[in-house]
Amino acid sequence: MVMALNDALLEPEEQWRDAAACSGTESDLFFPVAEESAETSRAKEICASCPVQEACLAYALTTNQTDGVWGGMTATERRRLRRRIRDRERRKAG
Repeated sequence: MVMALNDALLEPEEQWRDAAACSGTESDLFFPVAEESAETSRAKEICASCPVQEACLAYALTTNQTDGVWGGMTATERRRLRRRIRDRERRKAG
């Protein structure tokens, strides 16, 4: 999934959270000590079936969440996605 950061702007209400597959799940699962862990894998499995996965990822990108699994991506994966988006935008502009 690739999106432009401009497309990721959300209203602050965050109403998408009510429909999240992780709703009611222990939040520690989504903030594991190590990105390469069983907890991370389990969190990503939950995200994979989530009906609001894109909104969650967009929120994380828009608000620059630096920790945890959001929208099925770890912090490292989100940094890489931001870089790809930024590079693509630069190529378009140049």
